[in-house]
Amino acid sequence: MGSTACFAEDFVDELIPLGDLAAGQAARIHRILGHADYVHRLEEFGLRHGIQIQMFRRGNPCIVRLAGIKVCLRADAKFHVLVQPIEGAFGF
Repeated sequence: MGSTACFAEDFVDELIPLGDLAAGQAARIHRILGHADYVHRLEEFGLRHGIQIQMFRRGNPCIVRLAGIKVCLRADAKFHVLVQPIEGAFGF
C-alpha cells in the first residue's frame, strides 16, 4: 500500500460532515465538534486535525481508515467530525 502525496491545491474548499464522504474517498480532518470528553476520546483513536483519512464503509456505524488501521464510528449527536475532501483522491 503506497502513499499518495497531496498538495494544497488538491483540497476542495468546502468542509463536509465525515458521513458525507463516498466509500473510498479521502479527506483531511478539519475539526471535531462536541463535548471535550468525546473529542478527546476520538483524538485517542488518532482522529485529529490534519490527519488524512479514507472512508472505508459508509453507514452507521461507518468505518474509516487512518494510518494503516480501521476505526469504526457510530453517528452520535454528541460529536461531529468535519472533513475537507481531497479532490479526486480515492484511496491512499
